[in-house]
Amino acid sequence: MAETVDILACGAHPDDIEIGMGGTVATYIQKGYNVAFLTLTLAELSSNGDIASRQQEAKAAAEQLGVRARYQLELPDRGLTYIGEEKLEEVVDIIRLTRPTLVFMPAADRHPDHGQCGALIKEAIFNAGIRRYGNGEPHKVKAAYSYFINGFAKPDFVVDVTDNHSAKVAALQAYKSQFVAQGGVQTPLTDGYIEAVIARDRLFGKEVGVALAEGFVAEKPLVMANLLEGCGR
Repeated sequence: MAETVDILACGAHPDDIEIGMGGTVATYIQKGYNVAFLTLTLAELSSNGDIASRQQEAKAAAEQLGVRARYQLELPDRGLTYIGEEKLEEVVDIIRLTRPTLVFMPAADRHPDHGQCGALIKEAIFNAGIRRYGNGEPHKVKAAYSYFINGFAKPDFVVDVTDNHSAKVAALQAYKSQFVAQGGVQTPLTDGYIEAVIARDRLFGKEVGVALAEGFVAEKPLVMANLLEGCGR
């Protein structure tokens, strides 16, 4: 039986989660929480690397962050809109198996798969709570948040990742086929992409007075028990 988790971080491709929330993953694991990864596709259409190398890189990246459980589905790269009910149930099954408190997914951006992944995860979260849907015991996720991969947008909240940002960078560097020019095809990822991600994390951090932070969008309003807590009161 799979171990239940506190956080299920979801991505369309290997490296999505590490780009958007690798520092948050490392931070919460350091705090003692259990975090698992769910990746929907094998990124078989990527310009560089191949399926085998990406899987090896994903394993190495997860180890850098301290992630023990990785779930890899084989939904079609650039085909997440057309997967059908049977494939949707595969995602629901993982949610019911791991029973997370929080689920994270990509925010929509220039890559269609990211927004489609987010929409698919939201639908799976909803279906996972329906008693008569599919197989397994229903499970209600407490909250769902979206992280940024490409570009920049105003977050609803940020997580201070200053103390664990080096683990995020190490995880990204594990994806040599994607972020290091090695004689393959030049893409936006091979042209200073990691540096751009670090710059965004610095900018998010500057907004709240810390060195480095990752930004998120909330699906529902956040409940604040004490508005003075974040002010040192």
